Amino acid sequence: QVQLVESGGGLVQAGDSLRLSCAASGRTFSYYTMGWFRQAPGKEREFVAAINRSGGTTYYADSLKGRFTMSRDNAKNTMYLQMNNLKPEDTAVYYCAASNLLVPGHRPADYVSWGQGTQVTVSS
Repeated sequence: QVQLVESGGGLVQAGDSLRLSCAASGRTFSYYTMGWFRQAPGKEREFVAAINRSGGTTYYADSLKGRFTMSRDNAKNTMYLQMNNLKPEDTAVYYCAASNLLVPGHRPADYVSWGQGTQVTVSS
């Protein structure tokens, strides 16, 4: 399995930007489709974005399109989530995840490896 470590979270103000990173080790990173999820206190883990193996195709939660951008660099075994114009409702723990599926899924059950998460807090 691939091991994943997120970084880049923090406390920001509404309207600010953050870039999260997810570093992979272990099995070949480019084998996996990848996803970002988030979980706010008292809520279920929700899909944020996903990307195919090559990085050529991305998928986003409808509510986040236009503010969040996901990318990956297979040479660096790393993927990213650029978050712009952050809002207080974006406050959550953000997780990266790896999937064996050829087409990235939107459900947590579609993913086989998870990072430990990084906290993003957006103040109003």
